[in-house]
Amino acid sequence: MFTKFEHFAATSLMGDPEEAPPRKDGHLHFDRDWEKMAFGVAIALSKQGYYEWEDFRQTLMATIKEWENTHELNDPEWDYYQCWVAALEKVAVASGVVKAGELETQMAQLLNCKNSET
Repeated sequence: MFTKFEHFAATSLMGDPEEAPPRKDGHLHFDRDWEKMAFGVAIALSKQGYYEWEDFRQTLMATIKEWENTHELNDPEWDYYQCWVAALEKVAVASGVVKAGELETQMAQLLNCKNSET
């Protein structure tokens, strides 16, 4: 269950359909485990004070815009959560949580821990 902050953080992205995380039947939708992990990590780091949620949100919108400026809008390579992870890495590096290039390794380690417990 979301805390009030987590609910705010998640729903603050839901206003504009172009910014909103993918949804299915009105709920957040994740196709792959790493998407759910990236979503949770972004909220958790903000909640712990490493960066302001609005900074992440603005970085995500800028990252999506960068992608759109370099690709056709109907490009089948589009992946919302790839942009999410890119934005997460930018704010995590800027806040000193990880060094550039470390986020993917850290998330893979977390996913491996999760998978080994099941």
